[in-house]
Amino acid sequence: MNETEQKSILTLSLMAAFADGEKSPQEREQIKRIADTLAQEGASDLPALYQDVLLRRVSLQSAAGALTSEGARQLAFEMAVCVCDADGVQSDGERRFLEELRSALGLGAGPSRDYVGRAEAIAAVPVQPPATADLASTLSDAELDKTILDASILNGALELLPESLATMAILPLQMRLVYRVGKSYGFELDRGHIKDFLATAGVGLTSQYLEQAGRKLIGGLLGAIGGRLLGGIGKQAVSSGMSFASTYALGHVAKRYYAGNRVLSGQMLREAFEGMLGEARGLQSRYLPQMQAKAQTLDVGQILDTVRRG
Repeated sequence: MNETEQKSILTLSLMAAFADGEKSPQEREQIKRIADTLAQEGASDLPALYQDVLLRRVSLQSAAGALTSEGARQLAFEMAVCVCDADGVQSDGERRFLEELRSALGLGAGPSRDYVGRAEAIAAVPVQPPATADLASTLSDAELDKTILDASILNGALELLPESLATMAILPLQMRLVYRVGKSYGFELDRGHIKDFLATAGVGLTSQYLEQAGRKLIGGLLGAIGGRLLGGIGKQAVSSGMSFASTYALGHVAKRYYAGNRVLSGQMLREAFEGMLGEARGLQSRYLPQMQAKAQTLDVGQILDTVRRG
């Protein structure tokens, strides 16, 4: 995939991020930060693209028209779908955007809508695990730490897979982890509360997907069509360990927050998350072999089942 195609796919992904018209100033700032971060990773034009999309100086048709290969067009659509679903099921505005994009890319309605359906199913998975009765009693510190580590390794393994749905699946699993931690301390959390907790800690669901998928795209690690990888599976470069670190940090910050009866301020939460994120990055190389081994056991055709089981 050449640089022009990468640029067009990232442009369409940014358009998808703003398709619902409801992004808060905080979310916009997080997406801008991701654009700046990805520019340092190799997407040098992305900050300018962000401004072009925000100010509507670029059209969907022109961005879609720059994609000449079937694989690039399919990947652009998949990434846009996952961006729209990253923070929950699609709004009416997002559905209209995706249908317009599908038409502009010249993709068949049947396969495209099937992919949308699979992404929507992942986005709609409840934050409560299937066997909620198992969470009725308080877990010990050691049990909570193991729960957090296991979730971090699973998400790190998903990150090693090239499929766009695998990248998206990380987000509901992180929400479920926060639910598990809160439940252990006697708090019955819903999706809205967990999203607010993540946002307060400085973790945007849409921006997180953009960063994960964008790094894979730049490194040639994202995308599969007809069983043929557009990039190479098993490569550990680019976004290595990012999901392990963010999941580990979220789990431990949630543990501190709910153990303390939710008294941390927004600033304290953000500082705690950033501090824990640094610690988690120092641990990721230790657990990389476990992530790689776990990735080998994951059936990419059963991503939804993986999320449901959690």
